[in-house]
Amino acid sequence: MFTSNSPARIMDKVKNNLVFRSKWAEVNGAMGDLGTYIPIVLALTLAKNLDLGTTLIFTGVYNIVTGAMYGVPMPVQPMKSIAAAAISGGSDFGIPEMMSAGICTGGILLVLGVTGLMQLAYNLIPLSVVRGIQLSQGLAFAMSAVKYIRNVQDFSKSKSKGVRPWLGLDGLLLALVCAIFIIIVNGGGEERESDIDDHHGEEINRPSKRWRLRKIISSLPSAFIVFLLGVVLAFIRRPNLVKSIRFGPSSVGIVKISKHSWKQGFIKGTIPQLPLSLLNSVIAVCKLSSDLFPGKDFSATSVSVTVGLMNVVGCWFGAMPCCHGAGGLAGQYKFGGRSGGCVALLGVAKMVLGLVLGSSLVMVLDQFPVGVLGVLLLFAGVELAMACRDMNSKKQSFVMLICTAVSLVGSSAALGFVCGMVVHLLLKLKSFTRD
Repeated sequence: MFTSNSPARIMDKVKNNLVFRSKWAEVNGAMGDLGTYIPIVLALTLAKNLDLGTTLIFTGVYNIVTGAMYGVPMPVQPMKSIAAAAISGGSDFGIPEMMSAGICTGGILLVLGVTGLMQLAYNLIPLSVVRGIQLSQGLAFAMSAVKYIRNVQDFSKSKSKGVRPWLGLDGLLLALVCAIFIIIVNGGGEERESDIDDHHGEEINRPSKRWRLRKIISSLPSAFIVFLLGVVLAFIRRPNLVKSIRFGPSSVGIVKISKHSWKQGFIKGTIPQLPLSLLNSVIAVCKLSSDLFPGKDFSATSVSVTVGLMNVVGCWFGAMPCCHGAGGLAGQYKFGGRSGGCVALLGVAKMVLGLVLGSSLVMVLDQFPVGVLGVLLLFAGVELAMACRDMNSKKQSFVMLICTAVSLVGSSAALGFVCGMVVHLLLKLKSFTRD
């Protein structure tokens, strides 16, 4: 008999967490988070000279480790508030400030996880407030996606450059065709196996051509096909791209952070990022995981610790500050990710690209059709927003929508969270006084 913590038992658990539930579905699911990942990484690389090769290697390792630990498609995403501060902050918020912000945020999350305070917060925060944060984040993703699809983007300046033309290798028509293709293949959500089985039972004696066609279409890896199309179009848009690529990894070194950089990073990066990391990267991820993967519950403590360790270690070497995110988890689930093998596969691909191509990969990403990225991000955002559909009472919906409205209009998940908690407590107090 193995003890619960024996090496053999741990290895058995890791193998089970990395087993593909469905080969093509898991490959497809791995593409579900790229609509968020690529634009931010590209913007930071172009605007702030982020070491793309190092970032790919470290985020690849994070993907593999979290996939093996949790057994679900746990995403690894950029810390968005820190990225926004870097892109819009000018020369006074560069790589040292970005890395110091990531280290400080990671250190705080690590302490909250180790002390058990994160689990306490997870247990106390009502579901309606969490759903409000998820709905606002999902709608924010969807609105950004529509902006990517409709307008030409300059990621290095985080600005739109005018209306996207209908025709061309990054035209509006291409984005619409990709969106229609994904809807035809994936529908409005996961096709229930029971529905397929019932239909199969009806046709078991003489399966119809229509049923077989549905089966073939639903098995297509839509996001993977769309992503491959984007890669091909990137090389067509710039035929001499192959000649510009330099093989080999980036040189890795320790980032030097001055006292001024620590101060600037904490004030401009950590303070706005911390509420978003607490709510969306830890608490909302745990809630969403329990919804999507019953029986795969894991503590807010462990998620907080993994996010903390990723940044306390990786940021010293110039890797982009990272976290988990409910939007990435929803996107990977939307496109078929069901196991840790989904993100582990993505992690292996990132590591290979980082080691083989290094920072020269940015030239490929720079030519990738932005409208196609917008399509992937749109469906990830919609999937995250749909998590709110379990709000059954009017009171729960009221709290959720207050939280969502404030978060969107105020552009602050922290402000929305505070307002949602206040409204929730006022409604509780009103019910208590009635009783």
